Amino acid sequence: MVSPFPARFGLIWTRRPRMAGYVATVEKLIAEFGRLPGVGAKTAERLAHHILKVPAEEALALAEAIRQAKQRVGYCPICHNLVESDHELCAICRDPRRDHGIICVVEQCRDLMALESAGTYQGVYHVLHGRLAPLQGISAEHLTLESLERRMRSGTVREVILATNPNLEGDGTALWISQHLGGLGVPITKLARGLASGSTLEFANKEMLVDALNGRQAFHP
Repeated sequence: MVSPFPARFGLIWTRRPRMAGYVATVEKLIAEFGRLPGVGAKTAERLAHHILKVPAEEALALAEAIRQAKQRVGYCPICHNLVESDHELCAICRDPRRDHGIICVVEQCRDLMALESAGTYQGVYHVLHGRLAPLQGISAEHLTLESLERRMRSGTVREVILATNPNLEGDGTALWISQHLGGLGVPITKLARGLASGSTLEFANKEMLVDALNGRQAFHP
């Protein structure tokens, strides 16, 4: 094959050798790994080879953990956090020591865990399971906003903290909540901007999250 680049650029054109075809079972395994978020073709291939190399009991333990997670883990009917099937409510909603009058609204369960790791927040949560993203077809009905409205109308909530991620979609989601639910008589605050714009709660350190919680302020659209 002739290189499309002139020789003066010092580039050498080489034909990449074709890889030998995998058997159908391995191809399916690679394809399933490739469906995971953030896993590209090469990573999927490496994961498949890893599963094939480890002892059978180790690979089957992973398969069993996935099976149990799908069968036993659901969502709390109040806050939509993860909950085991042998409990009606999640551990935070069941805890009488938490302040159930303060609700911190987060996008994902992993954001909740990030805030819990800071160790200072003693209220409860509400997990939206996403954020408004019109270009991706994600609108209000795809989130748990109706459930949040019911909680705010219950008469027991004193404050709602908006802890959506500080990026375009997260700020848009916070703005929607403020505009549509701000008239329910519940004060709405937001995390302080100790969080860098465009970042996510999941990767913020403990000190940053503590400052953001303690420095929260009234939300003004």
